Amino acid sequence: SMKLESKFYNELKRITPQIRWTRIENTSVFGTPDLLGYNDFCRFFTVELKIANGSKVRLSPHQISFHILHPKNAFILVKTKADCHLYSGSQVRELFEKGLSVKPIVRGLRESCLYFENIGK
Repeated sequence: SMKLESKFYNELKRITPQIRWTRIENTSVFGTPDLLGYNDFCRFFTVELKIANGSKVRLSPHQISFHILHPKNAFILVKTKADCHLYSGSQVRELFEKGLSVKPIVRGLRESCLYFENIGK
């Protein structure tokens, strides 16, 4: 739900003061990720926020094609009841098909934030 995603975003923003976040409220181009991040190494990256109940990750065809076209520096951050899983855009097809059984590049919210901070280092 939008409300849960909003809460998730606020939590992410709070623990990453050094990342400049831009929320992309894009209704004209379907599949555009939720967030544009910019770190201290002058690197832009996108983050699609997802809340998962169970092991399935809901991705629209537009979201899948965005990540197929942008496999690098585009991420899907999935929050579950217990944890966070960070996936690279290049994993989108597998993530859609197999859900959270796919091995994330990083596990945990703080670890994911650290990963974002170090893109381009």
